[in-house]
Amino acid sequence: MAIGNWGTVIVFEVSSRKILNFQNLKRSVSGRWKKHSIIGKKPRSEFAGPESSSVSMDVVLAAEHGVSPRTLINSLEKAAEKGQIEYLYIGGKKIGSKKMYLENISETWDEVWNNGELVKATVSLTFSEYR
Repeated sequence: MAIGNWGTVIVFEVSSRKILNFQNLKRSVSGRWKKHSIIGKKPRSEFAGPESSSVSMDVVLAAEHGVSPRTLINSLEKAAEKGQIEYLYIGGKKIGSKKMYLENISETWDEVWNNGELVKATVSLTFSEYR
């Protein structure tokens, strides 16, 4: 059953053949504020507009769960390096109102077997709203 996706690059799902889910999803939404100095008084704040939102998450890629860690890491890297922009969905609902780009990928190779076969890795992904 699909849990969510970012385009076709990564599809989060749990089934009898595959487990690919995220942990520690964090979303950041904020405004941009400017401070204007006033002599002898506290500064005045002015709302300058919304800031681009971002989403970060950790994803465990494990061969024992039907996922090829190296293949998925390569797909994510290609998408980040070419500036791919997609909607991020969780539970069938868009996260944010705009498409997102993969701003950062950080990977930890947790388990490597004989001949350098990567069988388990953890990737930390940061998506940012595209405007």
